[in-house]
Amino acid sequence: MASSCLNSLILPPCSLPRKLTETYASLSSSYPALNPTSSSTGGALKPIVINGDPPTFVSAPGRRIVAVGDLHGDLDQARCALEIAGVLSSDGQDSWTGGQTVLIQLGDVLDRGEEEIAILSLLRSLDIQAKAQGGAVFQVNGNHETMNVEGDFRYVDSGAFDECSDFLAYLEDHQYNWENAFLGWIEESKRQREDRKLSQNHWGPWNLVKRQKGVIARSILLRPGGPLACELARHAVVLKINDWVFCHGGILPRHVAYGVERMNYEVSHWMRGLTEDDETDPNFPFIATKGFDSVVWNRLYSRDMPGLEGYQINQIQSVLEETLRSLGAKAMVVGHTPQTAGVNCKYNCSIWRIDVGMSSGVLNSRPEVLEIVENKARVIRSKSDRFSELQAVDYT
Repeated sequence: MASSCLNSLILPPCSLPRKLTETYASLSSSYPALNPTSSSTGGALKPIVINGDPPTFVSAPGRRIVAVGDLHGDLDQARCALEIAGVLSSDGQDSWTGGQTVLIQLGDVLDRGEEEIAILSLLRSLDIQAKAQGGAVFQVNGNHETMNVEGDFRYVDSGAFDECSDFLAYLEDHQYNWENAFLGWIEESKRQREDRKLSQNHWGPWNLVKRQKGVIARSILLRPGGPLACELARHAVVLKINDWVFCHGGILPRHVAYGVERMNYEVSHWMRGLTEDDETDPNFPFIATKGFDSVVWNRLYSRDMPGLEGYQINQIQSVLEETLRSLGAKAMVVGHTPQTAGVNCKYNCSIWRIDVGMSSGVLNSRPEVLEIVENKARVIRSKSDRFSELQAVDYT
């Protein structure tokens, strides 16, 4: 049954998405601050142009692009990744230092960690700051975002339930003004985290009640039409920036044939609570969010399966090449599957796998990010080895 944004709370309704036929129109007029004044070499750069709602095709002439993989609720590791990417200040002020850089985060901010909303708040704050300097911040939704909107909380950290309870109370204190509360949460969450640590040993038999409160709060925030679900609805599942395609799991030819704008629109529409919330609804975004070969779940390109014959590897490469050709893209960047060897590329570097499992809830590995400058990709590992190239490929 179709739902509206939070029937149980008095909240401003989600802004209705544009009709599908309008998603092709440029939204650059909505981002006036994206007009940069100069490049790193002193020459003026053309403005960033964004097409689609949510953003689907982005033209960012001359920009440095930095891609960050799965964060899974680990704010400290997220900050570390953003700092080595050169887009976040290291002084604790959460200032954008990327200038005209375009940052793209590949989903799975949710689950396995306890500071999910804080990370989302930080990314939105950085987006606002980046636009003022001629840069931009984009996100794509992953399988853990779609799972939570479906009400699948199997991988939620206990601390994340607490964060949901605290954030919902904070939202109420702000009289359900979403923008003020959401943007302010990155700072408020520091105090809330300390308060939670102090109270951890005093719950005793009330832990069950506390958990139930957290589950209810999370359901309110993330059900289709909920305020946090509407926030996630601002983001795509497939995003093409210049000649590069970004998604969480992987795109197949059938996804391209279905239409990436259509998939993005349908997922956003569903998250906003504007469709029937069941898989029998023809508008349920099944092709993007459900099944092993959906956009957010696909591991065809990111999982190295032992024992594959040469012809099978060639088939996978052919599928990838067909997909890229259909999209007019040079390469694809995915997350989803932790790469124990670090960020790497395969199939003549037409696919980059950048999930390194950096969250303490996954592998707690050293953060790494992918940098793309003038169609040349390289891996940034750490501040001390900031520009060390693991693999570099020039696509020009």
